[in-house]
Amino acid sequence: MTAGPVGYPADAVRRYRDAGLWGTRTIAVELHAVAAAHPDRPAVVALDGRITFRELDGVTDRIAHGLAGLGLRPGDPVLFQVTNRLGAVVAWYAVLKAGLVPVCTLAPHRGHEIAAISRRVGAVAHLVEAGTRGFDLVGFAVEQGRDHPTLRHVLVLGEADPRGVALDGLGTGVDPADARATVEAIQRGLDPDGVAAFQLSGGTTGVPKAIPRRHAEYWYNALAYARSLGWTPDTRVAHLIPVIHNAGIVCAVHAPHSVGACLVLGTADLARSLPLMARAGATHVLLGHGHFGAVTAPGFDAAAASLTQVVLSGTKVPAALFEDLERRGLWSGQLFGMGEGLFLLTRPGASREARATTVGTPLSPLDEIRVVEPGTDDEVPDGEVGELCCRGPYTLRGYLDAPEHNARAFSADGFYRTGDLAAVRVIDGERCVSIEGRIKDLINRGGEKVNAEEVETLLLRHPRIEAAAVVAMPDPRLGERACAFVVVRGAPLGLLDVQRHFDALQVAKYKWPERVEHLPELPRTLVGKTDKVRLQAVAAALRSPS
Repeated sequence: MTAGPVGYPADAVRRYRDAGLWGTRTIAVELHAVAAAHPDRPAVVALDGRITFRELDGVTDRIAHGLAGLGLRPGDPVLFQVTNRLGAVVAWYAVLKAGLVPVCTLAPHRGHEIAAISRRVGAVAHLVEAGTRGFDLVGFAVEQGRDHPTLRHVLVLGEADPRGVALDGLGTGVDPADARATVEAIQRGLDPDGVAAFQLSGGTTGVPKAIPRRHAEYWYNALAYARSLGWTPDTRVAHLIPVIHNAGIVCAVHAPHSVGACLVLGTADLARSLPLMARAGATHVLLGHGHFGAVTAPGFDAAAASLTQVVLSGTKVPAALFEDLERRGLWSGQLFGMGEGLFLLTRPGASREARATTVGTPLSPLDEIRVVEPGTDDEVPDGEVGELCCRGPYTLRGYLDAPEHNARAFSADGFYRTGDLAAVRVIDGERCVSIEGRIKDLINRGGEKVNAEEVETLLLRHPRIEAAAVVAMPDPRLGERACAFVVVRGAPLGLLDVQRHFDALQVAKYKWPERVEHLPELPRTLVGKTDKVRLQAVAAALRSPS
């Protein structure tokens, strides 16, 4: 790591703490307090098991003690590459209790992403899941550690594997009082305003950038979300999208736990997750765009029997979906959030018009938003579309080790330029925000942001591709998929040829182009830039793969 994370200005820290937004405890200490208040309530109900707050607190103390015994020191970053399972939540809190810093990568990430991310943050350990179908993550972690300047440990979740250290076995046999003492000693040495975790950006150039999330602000982000939706210890929050993601950590792990509520942890497999929701009596579910179809899936009616809230996120919500939910008597709202911080939410009590046509209002009373003419700091009038910019008590002030990018991504007074196009619309006297598109060249594939420029660069590494442009192709299930327009030497390249190329480069599969179109040359604008507007019109007329 060549530079430390960008912090909040001292006057902002005082303001947020004086307003009672930021606490003075680390996330691990917050969890321990919640466990003491709600020891026998369920903390997590997952497809592979369940755990109470008392049990979660005890097992994470034990594992944290074992992590410290491996020689891992507070502040050491740990890459997380796991799927939605009970052990992922246990690992999250155990790592935080040991004073370590989770780095939230995705299970589909491969060498192209992990190699750069791990070096950028100076990762010391790589936590992977054993027994994942179709790819050996343990072997991958071992390979990534070779010749790495800082990676020393492979930690394994799930089945035992001799190539790494079994996380579940750490601290076995330790006296619970000794484990608690170890955790308390570590936590006393941590700053509640210090970095708790690194989330990853969607990426606008190259691999994702590291987003520092700090203990006090990250817990506040989650607690404010839970309170805005009126959650209580009786709430049961179902989550089907990746849990080691910003939405997963804030909305599904920290938020319910901040009020003593339960996480019902499913997966993308609706055939298993909808029955889990029904058995667990889920009262709330966050559906990303890739799961909008869950409403019409077999088993949804049973899963919805106890639901009181459905929050929709990831793209503009079809009117038919709102109508379907209303016919079933289900309240629904919208959420717009980002790993960088800002949450916009339509809360209970918002009108149907606000819930159906906007993503609502900022989560915090001290969130500040501006909608500006792109490329300037000039605000546009309400109703007009511009770039959404934000500043507040849980929005970053800078990416890790990215001074040049930070100079472009933030205004002189600390507002983050999101790259999203938005407009403020006054509904029932409230200034609600509607999201109208994006400036950044990103493809939103089922909630995962694919950077078109990055994919184009990777395409150009193919020896026969002379020019490439990647645009979003509409897809009824995922929202968008990547369509690659290429100019090649010799015979046309098939989609399989391009997929083999990306596989050889170890690129995460969700970034692979899913359609390839050949052109004699790329269309150009009057100033000589690739005319993506024309290409997007062509892609819009193409049929997505099923």
